[in-house]
Amino acid sequence: MLSKTFNSYKQAYTGLSKETWLLSWIMLVNRSGTMVVPFLSLYLTSPAMGYSLSQAGFVFGLFGAGAFTGAYIGGRLTDKIGFYKIQLITLLGGGLLFMVLGQMKSYPLICIFTFVLSFVNEAFRPANSTAIAFYSNEENRTRSYSLNRLAINLGWAIGSGLGGLIAHVNYELLFWIDGITNISAALLLYQLLKPPLQERKKETVAAATVKILSAYKDKVYLWFIFCSFLFAASFFQLFTNLSVYFKKERGFSEPFIGFLMAANGIFIVLTEMALIYRLEKRKTPLLFVVLGVLLTAIAFLLLNFLNITHLMAMVIILFITVGEMLSMPFMNSFWISRSNHSNRGQYAALYTMAWSAAQTFGPMFGARIADHSGFNVLWWIVGTVCMLSVIGFNLLRKQQTVVESEALNQQEKIMEDEVAAAQDIAG
Repeated sequence: MLSKTFNSYKQAYTGLSKETWLLSWIMLVNRSGTMVVPFLSLYLTSPAMGYSLSQAGFVFGLFGAGAFTGAYIGGRLTDKIGFYKIQLITLLGGGLLFMVLGQMKSYPLICIFTFVLSFVNEAFRPANSTAIAFYSNEENRTRSYSLNRLAINLGWAIGSGLGGLIAHVNYELLFWIDGITNISAALLLYQLLKPPLQERKKETVAAATVKILSAYKDKVYLWFIFCSFLFAASFFQLFTNLSVYFKKERGFSEPFIGFLMAANGIFIVLTEMALIYRLEKRKTPLLFVVLGVLLTAIAFLLLNFLNITHLMAMVIILFITVGEMLSMPFMNSFWISRSNHSNRGQYAALYTMAWSAAQTFGPMFGARIADHSGFNVLWWIVGTVCMLSVIGFNLLRKQQTVVESEALNQQEKIMEDEVAAAQDIAG
C-alpha cells in the first residue's frame, strides 16, 4: 500500500518539462512573500491605521478593480509581444509598488497605489498562464497547472505563516518582504528562463492555420466565466472577511489565523498533484468542478451551523481546500481546451478578469454586509451564491455531455457509412 502511494506521487511529477519546473520555482519564490493580501484588511482596521471594515473592504475592492483592468491589458499584450516580457516587467514593477504602498498612510493614497499595484500584479497572470500552456502538452497540461498551483500554495503557506508572526510585530514589514520576493522572482526569470525563440513563430503559424475565435464571442465560455465569477466571489471571502470574522467574532490571534491560511496551502502541496494525476485522465473535468464548488458552498454555510472553535475552523478550511483542489485545476483545463496559440492571451485574460472582478465585488460587498447586517447574514449569502455557481456549472456539464454524445454518434455514423461504402465497392 505504501509502495503504491509512493509510486502515485512519483508518477504525478514525471513527464513535466524543464521550463514548467522553472516557472513553478520562480512562482514559489514570488509567492513566498505573499503577506500583504491575507493581512491587508487586518492592517487597515488595526489601531495604528484606524480605518473601518467598510473602508478596508473598499480598498480590497480597488485591489480587485486594478486586477481586473490589469488582466485585460496583460492578456492583450501577451498576445502581441509575448509572455516572457510581460512576466519580467510585471514582477519588477509589482515589487517596487509593494514597497511604495507600505509607506502610504493617507486613505486616498492607499486607494490609488492599491489600484496601481494590483493592475501591475494581475497583468502577470495571463502571461504566466500562457507560458505554462506553451511549455506543456495536452497529456500533462492539467498537472502542469497544478504544479504551478502547488508553488503558489506552498509560497502562500510560507508567506501566510510567517506573515501572521510578522504582523504581530510590525505590519509595515509585510510590504517590504512582499516587494523583495517579487523582484527576486524577476531576477530568477531573467537568469534561468531565456525568451523562447519560437514563441512568436509558433503563434504566427497557428494564426495562419487555425480559425481565431474571440473569447468574448464564445457563448459557452462566457457562461463558464459567469459561473467562475460567482464561485470566486465566494472563495475570496477566505482571504479577507473570513480572517476578520475569526479575529473579531471568534477572538483568534493573528498567528493562529496565519496558521489557518498556511494550512490551506500546505494541504494542497501535500495532496493536489497526486489527486490530479489520478483524475486528469477521466473525461469529466466539469464534474470535478461541480463537486469542488459544492464543497466550498457547504463550508461557508457550516459557519452558521457550527460552534466555530479552533478545531471547527480547521474543518472549515479543510472543506474549502478540498473544494479548491477539485475545482480550480479543472477550470484551467476547461479554458485552455477552448483556446489556441493565437488567442490564448484573450482566454487567459478573461478568466483572470472574472477572478479579479470577484476579488473586487466579493470582499467589498461582503465587508459591507458584515458591517451592517452581521457575519451570519454574510455567510448565508455567500453560501447561496456559491450554490448558484454549482447549478450553473452543472448545467454546463450536462450541455457538454450532450454535445460530446452527439459528436460521438456522428463519428460512429460516419464510420458506419464508410464501412457500408467499402462493402458496396467490394460487393
